[in-house]
Amino acid sequence: TVDESELLTVPDGWKEPAFTREDNPKGLLEESSFATLFPKYREAYLKECWPLVQKALGEHYVNATLDLIEGSMTVTTTKKTFDPYAIIRARDLIKLLARSVPFEQAVRILQDDIACDIIKIGSLVRKRDTFIKRRGRLLGPKGSTLKALELLTNCYIMVQGNTVSALGPFSGLKEVRKVVLDTMKNVHPIYNIKTLMIKRELSKDPELRSQSWERFLPKFKRKNLKKRKEPKKKNTKKEYTPFPPPQPESQVDKELASGEYFLKERQKKRKRVEEIKAKQADAIKKRQEERNKAFIPPKEKPVVKTKKGN
Repeated sequence: TVDESELLTVPDGWKEPAFTREDNPKGLLEESSFATLFPKYREAYLKECWPLVQKALGEHYVNATLDLIEGSMTVTTTKKTFDPYAIIRARDLIKLLARSVPFEQAVRILQDDIACDIIKIGSLVRKRDTFIKRRGRLLGPKGSTLKALELLTNCYIMVQGNTVSALGPFSGLKEVRKVVLDTMKNVHPIYNIKTLMIKRELSKDPELRSQSWERFLPKFKRKNLKKRKEPKKKNTKKEYTPFPPPQPESQVDKELASGEYFLKERQKKRKRVEEIKAKQADAIKKRQEERNKAFIPPKEKPVVKTKKGN
């Protein structure tokens, strides 16, 4: 009798055997091909490293062509190709090269235990300014946040334009996608990095592998949602009344109420001049007071006498 827990767990250091020609001696029935476009600024780099790309794909019997006129890269299988998944890896290789991933890193996709994930982040945030700020938060000061994420997930991460390209083991890619999507949803990556660091330490303990890690993982609460800032101008609704508001008084009604209507034109003019002169006198008085403030001496602080020691 074998314990079921031993059957479910993968032994440490176990690796799946490599796919050889003996597994598929007759090769492939049909020719498969994939093509991808690349931006203009990648043309010089691709032209320089293309012989290395052809050499790396040639080991897997896959042809690669670079079309500088159309700005495209194409990979096709040959009669000698025996691995059916080699064309998929070649497709991922040219995709990564088109997204500014250097050849030294992109060529790792041809290994069996390495995969890639291209995360589109351009449509996750509406405002352009907010998108740039959150993408910068993923990079961190001088790329420190991205470097920490690479060390914890064992993945190579490249943030370029509206996409994030990740290259590494499957378990690491899963964590990278979660962190990237959370960052674009306004969750700071430092919280996920802290969780990954704790998980890394817990995985070293063989006793805790079969237990739940919920009690060890930190639980972060959102603070800014409870205390919502109140607006400066509050719009208060007035009580509904079926009656219309009273009609405002006209200028004639105001003059009739004050008695100005019955004054002659000369008297009205004199009254207006007197009002203007009174306003001017008030303004002059205020201005003079402001000027005199500069000549008022400040209050002196009282002198504190210090006691001399005997």
